[in-house]
Amino acid sequence: MYYMRPNIGKEALEARRRKAALLLKQGLGVREVARQVRASPSSVKRWKDMVAEGGKDALAARPNTGRPPRMNPGQKGKLLKLLLKGAVAHGYPGDLWTLPRVSQVIEAKFGIQYHPAHVWKILRGCSWSCQKPERRARERDEVAIEQWRKQRWPDIKKRPTAGS
Repeated sequence: MYYMRPNIGKEALEARRRKAALLLKQGLGVREVARQVRASPSSVKRWKDMVAEGGKDALAARPNTGRPPRMNPGQKGKLLKLLLKGAVAHGYPGDLWTLPRVSQVIEAKFGIQYHPAHVWKILRGCSWSCQKPERRARERDEVAIEQWRKQRWPDIKKRPTAGS
């Protein structure tokens, strides 16, 4: 049976590797250790080789590599406050936020350029989701609709018949 890597923190993954190393040291086989720590046998074999080559310190969690984000958490918080004011407050004709609009606001307020497609990653990281605006005709007459609902709809609506 093969397992996918769990979505847990670096420290928990390191603890799992160390547990596997301890079980291997106790004489258990690679497949049995893999079953117990819920990892693939190839991963356990790789960890075993790492310990043999570099000792237990070779199993330590490594720092994240890669390019640091261009916007810091403080800037993201300010961006959300700006977005909550609405698109009209930033000079756009409607109150609908689009990715290109958010990208333009980020560039104007923070001097950071993002491609609109990458703005979505920032918004998702801030727990924003895609919203589809409600479509309504401009000519819609709310008063007439409410009047119809109160007067005409009750006459049209099906009612249960006597005896059913």
